[in-house]
Amino acid sequence: MSKKTPLYDLHAANNGKMVDFAGWSMPVNYGSQIAEHEAVRSDAGMFDVSHMTVIDVTGAAALEFLQLVVANDCGKLDLWQVLYGALLNERGGVIDDLTVYRMPEGYRCVVNASTRDKVLDWFSRQQIADMAFAERDLAIIALQGPNALHKLREAVPVAGVDDAPPFTAVQPQTGPQSGWLVGRTGYTGEDGVELIIPPQQAAAVWQQLLDAGVQPVGLGARDTLRLEAGLNLYGQDLDEDTSPLASRLGWTIAWAPEDRAFIGRQAIEAQRGAHPQKLTGLVMRDKGVLRHGQTVHTESGDGVITSGSFSPTLGISIALARVPTAAKGACQVDIRGKQKDATIVRPPFVRNGKILIN
Repeated sequence: MSKKTPLYDLHAANNGKMVDFAGWSMPVNYGSQIAEHEAVRSDAGMFDVSHMTVIDVTGAAALEFLQLVVANDCGKLDLWQVLYGALLNERGGVIDDLTVYRMPEGYRCVVNASTRDKVLDWFSRQQIADMAFAERDLAIIALQGPNALHKLREAVPVAGVDDAPPFTAVQPQTGPQSGWLVGRTGYTGEDGVELIIPPQQAAAVWQQLLDAGVQPVGLGARDTLRLEAGLNLYGQDLDEDTSPLASRLGWTIAWAPEDRAFIGRQAIEAQRGAHPQKLTGLVMRDKGVLRHGQTVHTESGDGVITSGSFSPTLGISIALARVPTAAKGACQVDIRGKQKDATIVRPPFVRNGKILIN
């Protein structure tokens, strides 16, 4: 039986079409995926992402542990800063991508729902002395869009959020929001926040945002929004058998200092500047819809679409595809045995409401 988030009853009451996702009963849409997508691009929408896994890492050796398991440099985090990175296995494959928050008592990691068990197991296997980690029972509401902060001020004012730059967080110390962690982060390419709050407060906050005119958004629009923003989906665009250097995650690898022996470093260091594949964007120039698993033919060799869909903002089909590093320009995609014309482009396709490709 699928697990339910603290917002399940509100999803049902608002006509959410519920589906199983990574063992959780989640809304795929509330009637119109296109309308939900457009609400985030033009106004504000909110997502229930309480299915994601929150893990707190504490103790004197908490940073030492994270410097071992995260390929990015958690040592550069000041208090209340947030970092995006990857957990790598010894072969240099991606166990998961995650965000790491620096907090007064240690660090908070937010990882994907589908990877919960293997990440907890990985942390247990790599655990060192003088540190501990624990999963937290918390709800997460992502509020995204150009008017997200305005809607938050109207519905649930949180002190300090307006002045917080991207990839930082605030934590109110008094009042009903005491203990909340509000990150200036998201997964849509738009402005916004992610509210990490006690589960017993989630329904009231969701309702307050509804009353302020925020559109509930399901998994369907979440996927098209993140695809337009050129953001990876774990299990499709990156996985345990794929190097981060072939998944547009090279910028998350902290090579300095050279003596930091994070897990997977030796495997991917040999690939620096010489990986045979890259993850890039595709724009459809023909009829048809780009989908995961379709073969891409380029002048430099074949590749494969990792994520593809119709883009509501562009009005055409777009995709992320892993192709030979030298590939560029025109290509063809095999759609049910027919070769359809497409063009290789550099993602993102849309960011902050602006179309970035021709």
